[in-house]
Amino acid sequence: MIAGGESSKKIRKPKPWKHSQPLTRTQLRQMRDEFWDTAPHYGGQKEIWDALRAAAEADLTLAQAIVDSAGVIIQSTDLTTCYDERGAKYELPKYVLSEPTNLIRDS
Repeated sequence: MIAGGESSKKIRKPKPWKHSQPLTRTQLRQMRDEFWDTAPHYGGQKEIWDALRAAAEADLTLAQAIVDSAGVIIQSTDLTTCYDERGAKYELPKYVLSEPTNLIRDS
């Protein structure tokens, strides 16, 4: 178990961001699914990718518990850059962590 300290940063939501083109919720979901399906092929451990996905899709309290128990080292508190205990780097795009400000509500 990891003791709280300098190495464990508190997770927070990414700052508001805008996609280059307005997206519908369906398009955003497709982008997210595509990222999570391909991310493990770029390196790192599948278990860490799975933990990061679970954290990205959870509320902040649960997300914090997930990354702490998985041994994820948080470089950026918004989870855009993380490492595992072996030093492998995991980069998450903002679109898997939060919705853009120009999201089109599906009707």
